[in-house]
Amino acid sequence: MENIIRQKLTAALGPMIVEIANVSERHAGHEEMPKGKNTHFRIKATSTAFSGLSRLERHRLVYDILNEELNGTIHALSLSLLAPNEKK
Repeated sequence: MENIIRQKLTAALGPMIVEIANVSERHAGHEEMPKGKNTHFRIKATSTAFSGLSRLERHRLVYDILNEELNGTIHALSLSLLAPNEKK
């Protein structure tokens, strides 16, 4: 799943930096979360595509890119999305 996320974000945004962490194990006790699945991810990305966009617009953009996965395997995303001129 990490590779799919990376490929889709890179194709759509051409990000300069992308960090993806599978944090599904932290949510293994949730009743609706099958054990060992790729369901929860933390994504940090820096891209010129985020320049001039609000935080909400950036999140919506990523949700649109990963729409298929969010309607299937992925249950939750934690996003940190920056333009190149912004500090972490």
